Amino acid sequence: MAHGLDDVETAHPVAAPSAAADRVLATINHVVVILSSVALVAASFVLTYSVVVRYFLKFSTDWQDELSVFLIVGAVFMSSAAVQAFRGHVAIETIVGLLPPRVNMVRQILVDVGSLTFCAFFAWKSWTLLHEAVEEGFHSGSTWGPPLWIPYSLMAVGMTLLSIQILLQVIHGVRHRGRTS
Repeated sequence: MAHGLDDVETAHPVAAPSAAADRVLATINHVVVILSSVALVAASFVLTYSVVVRYFLKFSTDWQDELSVFLIVGAVFMSSAAVQAFRGHVAIETIVGLLPPRVNMVRQILVDVGSLTFCAFFAWKSWTLLHEAVEEGFHSGSTWGPPLWIPYSLMAVGMTLLSIQILLQVIHGVRHRGRTS
Protein backbone atom coordinates (compact mmCIF):
# COMPACT_ATOMS: atom_id res chain seq x y z
CA MET A 1 0.00 0.00 0.00
CA ALA A 2 2.81 2.39 -0.82
CA HIS A 3 0.67 4.66 -2.94
CA GLY A 4 -2.87 3.77 -1.94
CA LEU A 5 -3.81 2.19 -5.28
CA ASP A 6 -2.92 -1.45 -4.57
CA ASP A 7 -6.52 -2.48 -3.84
CA VAL A 8 -7.77 -0.88 -7.04
CA GLU A 9 -4.99 -2.43 -9.12
CA THR A 10 -5.55 -5.95 -7.78
CA ALA A 11 -9.34 -5.78 -7.86
CA HIS A 12 -9.42 -4.24 -11.33
CA PRO A 13 -6.15 -4.88 -13.18
CA VAL A 14 -7.52 -3.03 -16.23
CA ALA A 15 -7.58 0.20 -14.19
CA ALA A 16 -3.79 0.35 -13.82
CA PRO A 17 -3.06 2.12 -17.14
CA SER A 18 -5.76 4.67 -16.39
CA ALA A 19 -4.29 5.26 -12.94
CA ALA A 20 -0.86 5.78 -14.49
CA ALA A 21 -2.33 8.23 -17.01
CA ASP A 22 -4.08 10.04 -14.14
CA ARG A 23 -0.79 10.38 -12.26
CA VAL A 24 1.09 11.63 -15.32
CA LEU A 25 -1.64 14.15 -16.16
CA ALA A 26 -1.85 15.28 -12.53
CA THR A 27 1.90 15.96 -12.56
CA ILE A 28 1.65 17.87 -15.85
CA ASN A 29 -1.34 19.82 -14.50
CA HIS A 30 0.59 20.75 -11.36
CA VAL A 31 3.54 22.10 -13.36
CA VAL A 32 1.21 23.92 -15.78
CA VAL A 33 -0.71 25.58 -12.94
CA ILE A 34 2.54 26.92 -11.49
CA LEU A 35 3.68 28.20 -14.90
CA SER A 36 0.23 29.67 -15.60
CA SER A 37 0.29 31.47 -12.26
CA VAL A 38 3.69 32.92 -13.11
CA ALA A 39 2.35 33.97 -16.54
CA LEU A 40 -0.59 35.80 -14.95
CA VAL A 41 1.68 37.62 -12.52
CA ALA A 42 4.03 38.49 -15.40
CA ALA A 43 1.08 39.83 -17.41
CA SER A 44 0.07 42.05 -14.50
CA PHE A 45 3.62 43.41 -14.24
CA VAL A 46 3.78 44.03 -17.99
CA LEU A 47 0.50 45.93 -17.94
CA THR A 48 1.47 47.89 -14.84
CA TYR A 49 4.80 48.80 -16.44
CA SER A 50 2.94 49.94 -19.54
CA VAL A 51 0.64 52.23 -17.58
CA VAL A 52 3.48 53.72 -15.54
CA VAL A 53 5.72 54.30 -18.57
CA ARG A 54 2.92 55.83 -20.63
CA TYR A 55 1.61 58.07 -17.87
CA PHE A 56 4.79 59.27 -16.18
CA LEU A 57 7.44 59.02 -18.90
CA LYS A 58 5.16 59.58 -21.89
CA PHE A 59 6.79 56.66 -23.72
CA SER A 60 4.83 54.72 -26.27
CA THR A 61 4.99 50.97 -25.85
CA ASP A 62 3.69 48.74 -28.59
CA TRP A 63 4.49 45.30 -27.27
CA GLN A 64 2.98 45.17 -23.79
CA ASP A 65 -0.67 44.63 -24.74
CA GLU A 66 0.15 41.80 -27.09
CA LEU A 67 2.59 40.16 -24.68
CA SER A 68 0.05 40.32 -21.86
CA VAL A 69 -2.61 38.81 -24.12
CA PHE A 70 -0.21 35.98 -25.06
CA LEU A 71 0.52 35.35 -21.38
CA ILE A 72 -3.14 35.42 -20.34
CA VAL A 73 -4.33 33.28 -23.25
CA GLY A 74 -1.55 30.80 -22.54
CA ALA A 75 -2.41 30.66 -18.85
CA VAL A 76 -6.11 30.14 -19.53
CA PHE A 77 -5.73 27.43 -22.17
CA MET A 78 -2.86 25.63 -20.48
CA SER A 79 -4.52 25.51 -17.06
CA SER A 80 -7.93 24.38 -18.33
CA ALA A 81 -7.12 20.69 -17.82
CA ALA A 82 -6.14 21.32 -14.20
CA VAL A 83 -9.39 23.18 -13.61
CA GLN A 84 -11.34 20.35 -15.26
CA ALA A 85 -9.59 17.79 -13.05
CA PHE A 86 -11.38 19.40 -10.10
CA ARG A 87 -14.50 20.07 -12.16
CA GLY A 88 -13.95 23.73 -11.45
CA HIS A 89 -15.42 25.06 -14.69
CA VAL A 90 -18.67 26.96 -14.57
CA ALA A 91 -21.60 24.57 -14.43
CA ILE A 92 -25.27 24.78 -13.65
CA GLU A 93 -25.88 22.38 -10.81
CA THR A 94 -29.53 23.06 -10.05
CA ILE A 95 -30.79 19.71 -11.29
CA VAL A 96 -28.04 17.63 -9.67
CA GLY A 97 -29.81 17.59 -6.31
CA LEU A 98 -33.12 16.68 -7.94
CA LEU A 99 -31.87 13.68 -9.88
CA PRO A 100 -31.37 10.19 -8.49
CA PRO A 101 -27.66 9.28 -8.22
CA ARG A 102 -27.75 6.81 -11.15
CA VAL A 103 -29.44 9.31 -13.47
CA ASN A 104 -27.03 12.00 -12.35
CA MET A 105 -24.09 9.70 -13.13
CA VAL A 106 -25.42 9.10 -16.66
CA ARG A 107 -26.03 12.85 -17.04
CA GLN A 108 -22.44 13.56 -16.02
CA ILE A 109 -21.06 11.01 -18.49
CA LEU A 110 -23.18 12.49 -21.31
CA VAL A 111 -22.03 16.01 -20.45
CA ASP A 112 -18.42 14.81 -20.41
CA VAL A 113 -18.82 13.08 -23.79
CA GLY A 114 -20.30 16.26 -25.27
CA SER A 115 -17.50 18.34 -23.76
CA LEU A 116 -14.91 15.86 -25.02
CA THR A 117 -16.34 16.04 -28.53
CA PHE A 118 -16.17 19.83 -28.57
CA CYS A 119 -12.73 20.06 -26.96
CA ALA A 120 -11.21 17.36 -29.18
CA PHE A 121 -12.51 19.17 -32.26
CA PHE A 122 -11.15 22.47 -30.91
CA ALA A 123 -7.78 20.82 -30.21
CA TRP A 124 -7.63 19.37 -33.72
CA LYS A 125 -8.45 22.75 -35.29
CA SER A 126 -5.87 24.41 -33.02
CA TRP A 127 -3.19 21.99 -34.22
CA THR A 128 -4.10 22.71 -37.86
CA LEU A 129 -3.96 26.45 -37.16
CA LEU A 130 -0.57 26.02 -35.49
CA HIS A 131 0.70 24.03 -38.47
CA GLU A 132 -0.46 26.79 -40.83
CA ALA A 133 1.18 29.48 -38.69
CA VAL A 134 4.49 27.63 -38.70
CA GLU A 135 4.41 26.70 -42.39
CA GLU A 136 3.30 30.15 -43.57
CA GLY A 137 5.34 32.10 -41.03
CA PHE A 138 2.34 34.00 -39.64
CA HIS A 139 3.18 37.00 -37.47
CA SER A 140 1.02 39.43 -35.59
CA GLY A 141 -0.04 42.54 -37.47
CA SER A 142 1.29 44.84 -34.76
CA THR A 143 4.50 46.83 -35.00
CA TRP A 144 6.08 44.34 -32.58
CA GLY A 145 5.01 41.45 -34.85
CA PRO A 146 5.71 38.31 -32.80
CA PRO A 147 5.19 34.94 -34.47
CA LEU A 148 1.67 33.58 -34.02
CA TRP A 149 2.86 30.02 -33.49
CA ILE A 150 3.50 31.03 -29.87
CA PRO A 151 -0.13 31.60 -28.80
CA TYR A 152 -1.40 28.94 -31.20
CA SER A 153 0.90 26.33 -29.66
CA LEU A 154 -0.32 27.21 -26.17
CA MET A 155 -3.91 26.93 -27.36
CA ALA A 156 -3.29 23.58 -29.10
CA VAL A 157 -1.42 22.01 -26.18
CA GLY A 158 -3.92 23.36 -23.65
CA MET A 159 -6.93 22.01 -25.54
CA THR A 160 -5.19 18.67 -26.02
CA LEU A 161 -4.51 18.40 -22.28
CA LEU A 162 -8.13 19.36 -21.58
CA SER A 163 -9.37 16.70 -24.01
CA ILE A 164 -7.19 14.06 -22.35
CA GLN A 165 -8.44 15.12 -18.92
CA ILE A 166 -12.07 14.84 -20.00
CA LEU A 167 -11.38 11.50 -21.72
CA LEU A 168 -9.98 10.12 -18.47
CA GLN A 169 -13.05 11.39 -16.63
CA VAL A 170 -15.33 9.69 -19.17
CA ILE A 171 -13.40 6.44 -18.74
CA HIS A 172 -13.67 6.68 -14.95
CA GLY A 173 -17.37 7.50 -15.18
CA VAL A 174 -18.10 4.54 -17.44
CA ARG A 175 -16.03 2.18 -15.27
CA HIS A 176 -17.68 3.43 -12.10
CA ARG A 177 -21.13 3.06 -13.67
CA GLY A 178 -20.21 -0.46 -14.82
CA ARG A 179 -19.22 -1.43 -11.26
CA THR A 180 -22.41 -0.04 -9.71
CA SER A 181 -24.76 -1.70 -12.23
